[in-house]
Amino acid sequence: MKLAVLVSGNGTNLQSIIDAIKEGYISDVKISYVISSSPQAYALKRAEENAIRSTVVEKKDLVSRLKPIFEEVDLVVLAGFLWIIPDELLKIRPMINVHPSLLPLFGGKGMYGMKVSEAVIASGMKISGPTVHLVTNDIDGGPIIMQKCLVVKDDDTPETLLERTHPLEHQILVEAIKQMSEKEYKIVGRRVIFS
Repeated sequence: MKLAVLVSGNGTNLQSIIDAIKEGYISDVKISYVISSSPQAYALKRAEENAIRSTVVEKKDLVSRLKPIFEEVDLVVLAGFLWIIPDELLKIRPMINVHPSLLPLFGGKGMYGMKVSEAVIASGMKISGPTVHLVTNDIDGGPIIMQKCLVVKDDDTPETLLERTHPLEHQILVEAIKQMSEKEYKIVGRRVIFS
């Protein structure tokens, strides 16, 4: 399975995929491209260090630049990519995203990173955790592939909650890619079921 991984920042989710491939946890998977929305993204350095082709795209060129790349790969992974993907690109290949809350809670336009953790803390929720889902034109509303819970501690701040959520994001993103590379899946309601 060939992946295109879309990034915007530090690239820790990208690194978790790279590590899982190197360690053999994910077999028959290759990252063909890393695509960044920012030329300053440290994720580009991670790609370079691992001899993965990378490119930077501008929003105005998103469709024209990404369409041929998406046609070449089997799965598109949004790993901290902050732009909304146009419908024209959504139809090309399956696309997954990792989000730092238990969707459908605390998702949608403008909800990412620290904003999500702030909303979770403000809500009084006692549990939180990340979600991996299929990407649709409903922002953060696609069928859910995988989730992992953690307890929101009484002394958690948005920063500490987000920091504790990141390792779980890495785990379930890698696991979702593994499942999608090895098994068939179907969508039942708003859930992804593997067989």
